[in-house]
Amino acid sequence: MHIRRVENMCGGAGHVIIKEILEQEQLGKSSRLYAEVTLEPGCEIGYHEHHNESETYYIMSGLGMYNDNGKIRQVKPGDITFTPDGKGHGLKNTCTSNMILMALILTDQK
Repeated sequence: MHIRRVENMCGGAGHVIIKEILEQEQLGKSSRLYAEVTLEPGCEIGYHEHHNESETYYIMSGLGMYNDNGKIRQVKPGDITFTPDGKGHGLKNTCTSNMILMALILTDQK
């Protein structure tokens, strides 16, 4: 299991801690990422678009503001977000504790 800290991910504030659950050889050709992601208070994943892939978040703890292709909404534990190919998203931790989520990126196999 590989753990990495990414500063200013996609132009967002602070840093993101990514714990990759599966390595690329385990993911195969249809997936690019399956990871637990931690956003500390005030940290965020900046807005970015996905091309030839989709991304799903499953919020496990914490509260945040999710930018769903320009529409902002609050997310909480148990919420699921989906960003299809050609759309964008971003996420900011707005609470005083860590926000933890699972992230899955599936690649387009056309």
